[in-house]
Amino acid sequence: MEAELFNLVILPGLLGGLGGLVRGLVGLMKALALKRKILWNYYLITIAVALIIGAFIGMIFNFDWRLSLLAGYAGTDILESIYKSFAVSKVYVAPGGK
Repeated sequence: MEAELFNLVILPGLLGGLGGLVRGLVGLMKALALKRKILWNYYLITIAVALIIGAFIGMIFNFDWRLSLLAGYAGTDILESIYKSFAVSKVYVAPGGK
């Protein structure tokens, strides 16, 4: 029972988290190279969500370690794209004139 739980839930989750961590490190290196502000809470949340995504994908597809690893990486990338698509931007209105 414990070995089955490990193979079907825990290991896929860890591999998904590892995929998310790799994606996060790529983003972190990019941000450091561009000298941007690091949002540590956002970084930790994406790793946690990648862990969950990797676990679910691993369970659904009967666990293939490569799929769980990829799911964590891609899942984090998808979440980041969704987050950026809802980012609020400021709109400036020019003063009235002719």
